[in-house]
Amino acid sequence: MSPVEHHPSILAQLGQLLGQAWPAQEVELVSLLPDGSTRTFLRVQGAEPPLLCVLPAGEDAGGRAEAASFYRIGRHLRRQQVAVPRIYGLIEESQMVVCEDLGDDRLHDLLLRGAGQGGGAAVIEGLYEQTVRALVRMQVHGARSFVTDWCWDSPCYDQELMLERESGYFLQAFCLDYLNLDVDQALVWEEFRKLARAAAGAPADFFLHRDLQSRNIMVRDGAIHFIDFQGGRLGPLGYDLASLLLDPYAALEPRLAEHLLNIYLEELDRYLSYDHQQFRLEYQLLGLQRNLQILGAFAFLSRVRQKPFFQHYLYPALCSLLALLAGSWAAAYPGLRALALQCRNELEKQL
Repeated sequence: MSPVEHHPSILAQLGQLLGQAWPAQEVELVSLLPDGSTRTFLRVQGAEPPLLCVLPAGEDAGGRAEAASFYRIGRHLRRQQVAVPRIYGLIEESQMVVCEDLGDDRLHDLLLRGAGQGGGAAVIEGLYEQTVRALVRMQVHGARSFVTDWCWDSPCYDQELMLERESGYFLQAFCLDYLNLDVDQALVWEEFRKLARAAAGAPADFFLHRDLQSRNIMVRDGAIHFIDFQGGRLGPLGYDLASLLLDPYAALEPRLAEHLLNIYLEELDRYLSYDHQQFRLEYQLLGLQRNLQILGAFAFLSRVRQKPFFQHYLYPALCSLLALLAGSWAAAYPGLRALALQCRNELEKQL
């Protein structure tokens, strides 16, 4: 965190929005460092209640649309009693969103700090159990009265998105641009399309966060809160759970991941009837899609955005992809498995 220059216009906008004055001598704007986002996050130090200002990435239409989605989807989820921060308002002129400041503790931070502490593992497991239960509520209740016009990116998770922004992203950003591999693209694209068709068989009328991982979950006073939901849309159940349990930042042990999957299914039974065997197959297919997206995104952020932080997680994510492709259900994708092995061999040369 670092103090930023005094922004009287932002303080004036806050006062207009909240009906209060923000004298410069009483509050300070502090810049928070985002992960992969190009948005600006300003903590209003000294404000009561604690406030966070989120400014769009530039003045382009995409950045402004993303800000509007953050506001509208966040307000909707809050109305559905989903664990998200309170959103106080949107400044139309600047598209700045003012929301509750949940502090600095992310689930990932607690995971790292608790690893070497007595009783830490039990606390982390409890937080993850709380998270998967809250996830079910967000998926089911978040879909109620959801308006797809709120989505700035796309209204639903479908085959086109899988091919363009997940498997295709993996191929271009990771295999070709990052690793400079020689790839039989015709064979790989055939399997990408087969995978997308299979994954698209899952019902897709639930709320989908699409980036649910340990760095997008805040913890305050022992309670979890979901953030970065501006990319939300309608989609299948298994994707967000796979995103959480396959998260390369966390590298959960298989025992814990299986335990949490069972907790999730137990909680899901409280909301609706869903065949557990069908869910597990969908979870595997969607987990494969998510893993491809992660590798594409991390390679892009490392190479193009020059954010070396993400480079450290490429190898764990690739190992996760290979573990998924080792399952008997994945025998239909031998070309993808061969490509993943080729990626691992090349990446190991760079380590």
